[in-house]
Amino acid sequence: MSRIYIAYTGGTIGMKLTDHGWAPAPGFLAEQMAAMSELCHPSMPEYVIDEFDVLLDSSNMIPADWARIASSIAANYDGYDGFVVIHGTDTMAYTASALAFLLEGLDKPVIVTGSQIPLCEVRNDGRSNIVTSLLVAATQPIPEVTLCFGDRLLRGCRSVKVSATGFDAFDSPNHPPLGKVGVDIEIAWPLVRKPSPGGLKLHGIGHPVVGALRLFPGITAELARNVLQPPIQGLVLEAYGVGNAPERNPGFIAAIRDAIERGVVIVDCTQCLRGSVDLGDYATGSVLARAGVISGFDMTAEAALTKLVHLFSRGLSPDEVKSQMQLDLRGELTR
Repeated sequence: MSRIYIAYTGGTIGMKLTDHGWAPAPGFLAEQMAAMSELCHPSMPEYVIDEFDVLLDSSNMIPADWARIASSIAANYDGYDGFVVIHGTDTMAYTASALAFLLEGLDKPVIVTGSQIPLCEVRNDGRSNIVTSLLVAATQPIPEVTLCFGDRLLRGCRSVKVSATGFDAFDSPNHPPLGKVGVDIEIAWPLVRKPSPGGLKLHGIGHPVVGALRLFPGITAELARNVLQPPIQGLVLEAYGVGNAPERNPGFIAAIRDAIERGVVIVDCTQCLRGSVDLGDYATGSVLARAGVISGFDMTAEAALTKLVHLFSRGLSPDEVKSQMQLDLRGELTR
């Protein structure tokens, strides 16, 4: 029988109703899962729940929590056949992206899941998400970090949250799903990355200062300069269309250029749900390229930000970070 390690970090799925609204409750998820007859079926794997000391609504997640999740998987890597991370939905795409970068050389599945409705409710989506995630982790040797939600299995570093209320809460806009869940669990094996040689390598997270700025009509140079003040090291610039910005705002462009000259790495990602950045298509994009902004291609903003955190945590120079940001490390971008 396969053995699955569950890292329970918190989130809606294990919440209990309190006087202040829904909140994670220690021990409550394990209690609910123990009462699920499906998990006692012979086809289901054996599982162990490692409940974090402090359960978090994922809105409270910080990079140190990504590192803790990755460390817990690495510490238990040899003893289990697969791993499930139970997590809140609000920042699930960030954690799934971060884990992809922190866990290099995977040859076992790591699946991130959760729910929109607590498991204790009569009508909920947590039951099917847990069952499917455990089955996939036990039977499908996908050597990647994936996100399992609703009827799809997505590459973690390609995932975004697209609905605050629907059970189909996540999508992978610029990459096909790695699997579809219906009568059967169908894995698109040609899309799955091959295991890297050398085994698992755990990367840590330091304290790099990175951020994100979404462009909007009328954005001022002062706002950009404030965001780009030291000690910032990297910025995800969420630009228009294929990476465009207001070229007729010379103060804004100057603020971008000045920051880059100080060594700040600025990565251009599109605000659009689908498509890729091309800084050569329009004058409004090429002005950013001339200032030193680099293309994020079709990376999600979540993947770009977590990748910056990962690369700066490795102690790379700004030029090395720029180079690595434009390489496909974990299937996060298409060139």
